[in-house]
Amino acid sequence: MSGSRSSSPNSNSEWSRKENKMFEEALAYYGEGTPNLWDKVSSAMGGIKSAEEVRLHYEDLVDDVKMIESGRVPYPKYKTQGFWTRG
Repeated sequence: MSGSRSSSPNSNSEWSRKENKMFEEALAYYGEGTPNLWDKVSSAMGGIKSAEEVRLHYEDLVDDVKMIESGRVPYPKYKTQGFWTRG
C-alpha cells in the first residue's frame, strides 16, 4: 500500500486568515471549472501555497460543508449573554 496522502506534512494544513482570504478571492475570481485552477490560485496567492496544497485545502472545505449539511456536525452554538437572556 502507498501512503502518499499521509506523506504530506501536517504543518501545511495551517492557513492564516490572510492566506484564506487570498484563497477565497482567487477562487471567486477564477471560478470552479477553470482549467489549471489550482495552479492559477496558487500563483494568485504569490506561490506561498503549492497547487497541491490549494487543492487539498479546497477539498477539506468541501468535506466540512458536506458534514455540516448532512447534520453529522452541528452548527456552532453561540452563547448569548446579556440582560435579554435572564428571566
